[in-house]
Amino acid sequence: MSDLIQSIAIYAIPVIFAITLHEAAHGYVARLFGDRTAEQAGRITLNPIRHIDPVGTIAVPVAILLMSKLLGGPAMLFGWAKPVPVDFGRLRRPKQDMLWVALAGPAANLLMAILWVLSMRLLLATGVEEGYWYEVGMAGINVNLVLMALNLLPILPLDGGRVLFSLLPHRLAWQYSRIEPYGLLIVIVLLATDVLWTLMRPVMDVGAAIVTWFL
Repeated sequence: MSDLIQSIAIYAIPVIFAITLHEAAHGYVARLFGDRTAEQAGRITLNPIRHIDPVGTIAVPVAILLMSKLLGGPAMLFGWAKPVPVDFGRLRRPKQDMLWVALAGPAANLLMAILWVLSMRLLLATGVEEGYWYEVGMAGINVNLVLMALNLLPILPLDGGRVLFSLLPHRLAWQYSRIEPYGLLIVIVLLATDVLWTLMRPVMDVGAAIVTWFL
């Protein structure tokens, strides 16, 4: 139990920042392209309370941490926040602008991973190579790379699915959109069979290569 509490203490700050900036980025870019739905709902904010989903942000990640401790495996976090409301019909060019709104969240996660790397450089410069804040920094990098890779999977309603929808010809895009009601179930099945991490690995490797430029 003490290991679980320690893991929660380490991951809590990175997870809260990761989901907050990810969701706020969607709303901010949507506003830039003409949709003020998120702004009107008060979701373009850095207040994490407005973005936290009790199940996806708290219960599921804690359960995964607990299972990883009981089974002795790595702590591969999985979870979600309350999606920022975006009315794609209010975007100036709905299908094209959807691409940028969708990419805003993963881009925010990549930026945060870079910021965590820079914070660790400061720690290393002061001779800190272990301890609580060093572990938080490592968690911050990992959490953001995982969230970036997860959200870029080409499965609706994930951001990668929105990107693919935006790039497909109109007829194929609307046919592809029919899988959206089953998207979360698909992700859960992929997670349960360990296929999810295999699909995410190439994007995580690219993200890791980018953040190492800042070491």
